[in-house]
Amino acid sequence: MQRETKQRRAIRKALIDAGHPLSPQELHESAQEDVSGIGIATVYRNIKALHEDGWLEIVELPGEPPRYEVAGKEHHHHFHCRRCDKVYEVEGCPGNLKAVTPEGFELEGHEFVLYGLCVKCAA
Repeated sequence: MQRETKQRRAIRKALIDAGHPLSPQELHESAQEDVSGIGIATVYRNIKALHEDGWLEIVELPGEPPRYEVAGKEHHHHFHCRRCDKVYEVEGCPGNLKAVTPEGFELEGHEFVLYGLCVKCAA
């Protein structure tokens, strides 16, 4: 476990307050509200440490740089807004994926991402 610094607290707070996955740049902007002058390198170092500690998870979307969210949440999926580029959590799962798994195949996991416009961008 790494030392708890004001920078790390600001990054944790940013992730908790957002309630959805954030990019390093979004984390940097949000953390600056609590710790002015926090550098992007500090954000990346803390992302690495928080991931190694198991506190945050990497959210990978096809063709996109990784985003990060608080670990330990129930199984969920994501919605990616094509206009503002934000990623939102979608609770639940589409259902019985074994029904669409080819016969004889063994399903071990899945990724499901919705794309479109968020409520703000659609307005």
